Amino acid sequence: MSKTNTGNYFEDFSVGQVVRHATPRTVTEGDVSLYTALYGTRFAVQSSDAFAMALGYPQAPVDDLLVFHLVFGKTVPDISLNAIANLGYADCRFMAPVFPGDTLSATSKVIGVKENSNGSTGVVYVRSTGCNQTGQVVLDYVRWVMVRKRDVTSPAPDPVVPELPDAVAGGQLGNACPPIDLSAWDDDLAGSAYRFGDYEAGERIDHVDGMTVEEAEHMIAARLYQNTAKVHFNQHTEAAGRFGKRIIYGGHVISLARALSFNGLGSGFHVAAINGGRHVAPLFAGGTVYCWSEIKQTTELDGRSDVGALRVVTTATLDQPCGEFPGRTHDGNAPGVLLELDYWVLMPR
Repeated sequence: MSKTNTGNYFEDFSVGQVVRHATPRTVTEGDVSLYTALYGTRFAVQSSDAFAMALGYPQAPVDDLLVFHLVFGKTVPDISLNAIANLGYADCRFMAPVFPGDTLSATSKVIGVKENSNGSTGVVYVRSTGCNQTGQVVLDYVRWVMVRKRDVTSPAPDPVVPELPDAVAGGQLGNACPPIDLSAWDDDLAGSAYRFGDYEAGERIDHVDGMTVEEAEHMIAARLYQNTAKVHFNQHTEAAGRFGKRIIYGGHVISLARALSFNGLGSGFHVAAINGGRHVAPLFAGGTVYCWSEIKQTTELDGRSDVGALRVVTTATLDQPCGEFPGRTHDGNAPGVLLELDYWVLMPR
C-alpha cells in the first residue's frame, strides 16, 4: 500500500462519518501580520492591542476570517483534496475569540451525500468544528463541496441532503465578543463615525475600492492556511484542466470583500456568524475585486446594550465597480458577480 495521501473521493464518504484532521496549528502574530499584508484589513479591534484592551479584550483578537480559513484549511486534505468546487456555507458561528498563542484543531462530520446526475461527481455536506487548546469550540460551520468519484461505475449512495437554517438566529450571536466598554470606543480611531443605530434595513453601500489579485498572493494565502487543494497550486496539471489555469481559493475572495467593506462598514468590527455563501463564479489571477453590501436586518441582542448586529449581504464582482449594485437578476446573476456572502457583524451601539 502507498504511504502517500491521495485524498478522499466521493464514494469514500458516508453520512455519520467523523474525521479528525491534522495538523494542530498555533496561531502567531506573524500569521496575523501576513494576513494583514495579503488583504489590507484594518478593523481597529483586530489591529490594535491598545484599542481592544480599552474595550475589555485581553489583547487584540485574531481576525475572524483568519480563524475561519485556518480551521477550513485543516479540513481540506480529508474533505476537498479532490474537490472540483466548494459550493457553499451555512450555519457558521464564531463561538469564542482566538488570540495569538492559541492552538486550533478541527474535526468534521459528514451530514449529507448526493451523487450528481453526471455520475462522475457528487456533493458532500460536512459540519466542521474548530477548537482551541483547551477544547473550547471557537468555530462551527457547515459547507458542501463537489468531489470527484474515484470510479464512475460505483453505485450511487442513497441521497441525504441536510436541512439547514436560512440564517443564524440572533440569540446565537455575540458569544465571541466580550462585553465592551462603549466609553472607550473612539470613532476617529475606529475609522468610522457610523454605529449600529446609523444603519437601516434596505440600505445599500458601495465600498468603492478595488483590489487586483496577483498569482503569488493567492498561493501564499492558501499556504498560510495549510490549504492543500490541488487546483490552487499546480499549473502543470491545471493547464490541462477545465479552466487551463489555477483557480483562486474562494475564501480569498471572502477576505478581500471583507477588507474592502471597511469603507462603509468600518465599525463592524466582528463577524459573529455567516448565514450562507455562494461562490457564483471562479476568480483567477489578474482580476480586480470590487464589492457592495446591502443591510438586510438590524437586530438588538438580548441582554446587551453595548453592541447590535447587522445582517449584511456582500456581493463581490470581477473587474466591475459596484456603483450600480450588480447582483441577482430575474434569470440568474449580473455579469461579473463572483461571490454573495450573507453574514452578521457586530457594531457598537
